Amino acid sequence: MLNLKTSIYPIIAASALVLAACQPAEGPLERAGKSVDNAAAKVGNEAEKVGDKIKGAVNDAKK
Repeated sequence: MLNLKTSIYPIIAASALVLAACQPAEGPLERAGKSVDNAAAKVGNEAEKVGDKIKGAVNDAKK
């Protein structure tokens, strides 16, 4: 029983590596999704910059 366990684990690990390496190329929907994610991140960064500028202007107006 011990011999079977010790020989099956490397086979499972090797199979997992082979399956992970055989992923299909990303399709058009995945590329579109990544583009949407990148665009949303850029919008979020710009909104944060605008918010910082507004906060700075409000602090300057208080002085």
